[in-house]
Amino acid sequence: MKCRHCHERPVSRSRGLCWKCFYQPSIRAQYPSTSKFARRGEGIGCIQAPLPAFPTTAMPGTPAKITVLAERARLKQSLWHPEDATDVSPASSVPRAG
Repeated sequence: MKCRHCHERPVSRSRGLCWKCFYQPSIRAQYPSTSKFARRGEGIGCIQAPLPAFPTTAMPGTPAKITVLAERARLKQSLWHPEDATDVSPASSVPRAG
């Protein structure tokens, strides 16, 4: 079986591509996975979604944070903003066992 892109070399990688075509990201992106186990859907792949316009103060795991994440997914934005609120405490406030 020949490569789906160059039609010259034998298939040796997934997506029906030869070694050379598979390892060129611009070519690989043109051919979706043919595996039934492949992850599909929004936010999966090598394309970076744009950052949200502003961070959220909603804490992780809260209904407010879930609402924010759903809205970001609907707008096809990145789900996480670098300045989003976190529930990580400073190391000095964590009690030590002992």
